[in-house]
Amino acid sequence: MILENQEGAYSAITQNLTYRRYTTKRSSKQPGFLRVSWHENKTQLSVSGSVRAQLKRRPLVQTFTSWKAPVIWEGMFDFNLFDQRHAEENSSVALTVFAVGRYLDAYLKTFLTSAEQHFMLGLPVTYYVFTDSPEKVPNITLASQRNIKVIQVQKHARWQDISMMRMRTISEIIESEIRHKFRYVFCFDVDQEFKGRFGSEALGDSVALLHAHYYKLPKAQFTYDRNPKSKAFMETGDFYYHAAIFGGLWQNVKHLVDACYLGIIEDKLNNVEALWHDESHLNKYFWIHKPSKLLSPEYCWDQSISDKRDILVTRLVWAPKHYDTLRSG
Repeated sequence: MILENQEGAYSAITQNLTYRRYTTKRSSKQPGFLRVSWHENKTQLSVSGSVRAQLKRRPLVQTFTSWKAPVIWEGMFDFNLFDQRHAEENSSVALTVFAVGRYLDAYLKTFLTSAEQHFMLGLPVTYYVFTDSPEKVPNITLASQRNIKVIQVQKHARWQDISMMRMRTISEIIESEIRHKFRYVFCFDVDQEFKGRFGSEALGDSVALLHAHYYKLPKAQFTYDRNPKSKAFMETGDFYYHAAIFGGLWQNVKHLVDACYLGIIEDKLNNVEALWHDESHLNKYFWIHKPSKLLSPEYCWDQSISDKRDILVTRLVWAPKHYDTLRSG
């Protein structure tokens, strides 16, 4: 049995998704913020005209979805406007990252030091580092109003389970702590390095990331889970989203991770595992509950991709992968 208290967790999250309704509103004095209200488990989005007015169109790339959510690219926005608004709103951000096993030694220091140079500068940020080796977390010099909190977690035998079970862990820390201290949550994979501004323009009610390898491909080539027995099963979708980054208001991230975890547990009870694990469930979630903002691949770019014509700036890049050693032992 991979999970402890699996049936109890399943029951608790089912009840949460069925009965809890989150409502998020903005004051009329702060036009331009997106609004999401949860009602009967369906997302209702409202994008004000002032948000669209602040975002410029860019030729040759998609800048808005069919449901009018912006896709954020370099050249579309004045970052000063976003920074000023979020400063006035007293916005605060919790960042979650998992560094388990050899991933801690290989990636965590670079991730944290580069985040301090580029991530949400000027806003209060706390890094929630989940690891099986708290004593090995490096000491990082932090700016004012920025903190690190280290939380010990269990190391699972398979990397797939580490990836999938982070959904449950994120839900628990949001419920116990983040919801009382922060407005926004962003969840990151650790094997990445910040290279440029990753700022308040990325904040939104429900934020998804376009996968760098799929954003130009036809939908028929998207690697959705095609197994009808899985809760992540999809015949089609809007985009292919990358689970390396997702975020939004804490209420909406909580709803996302609870829904994904519920799907993962239902699959396990039926001896099924989604093709790309938590990423498959995340894509299913965003197909049903449309994100209010999409980040372009410049927010998580693979430098091995030869066609870089759309990428005017790289804000975060994939770190070199050494899966043969990182995922063994």
